[in-house]
Amino acid sequence: MSDRSPYWERIKPLANRAQRDTERFEPPEKPLNEAEALEYLREGVGPAISIYVEGRTGGEPAPFTAVELSLLEQSLNSWLSLYAQCYGVQLDADFSIREAATVLVDTRNVVDTAQVLTHVPERASAEG
Repeated sequence: MSDRSPYWERIKPLANRAQRDTERFEPPEKPLNEAEALEYLREGVGPAISIYVEGRTGGEPAPFTAVELSLLEQSLNSWLSLYAQCYGVQLDADFSIREAATVLVDTRNVVDTAQVLTHVPERASAEG
């Protein structure tokens, strides 16, 4: 019996990338780098949530180990923090992968998911 789920081979590289992205991140000179922010969502947040959703939907739930869930959450939160920093916002993201997956299922869009979770970028007031 393996102590890893079938998703390990997808989780580990994501976790490694999140760590590299965090180590290499340089805050933008002006507080907006939307292209980089969107890359963190498309290449990181989206795939991390997708693995969790795949493992939890359709048939028997994947037996994610505690380590796998922890790596998914650490990666998710690292990328959400980097996403916010691209907009000049310091954020110590602390979301569960389940919470993020629920928002993604509701919004059907990783950009909207990030905005709902982080409140970045701030939306202009409708009364504005």
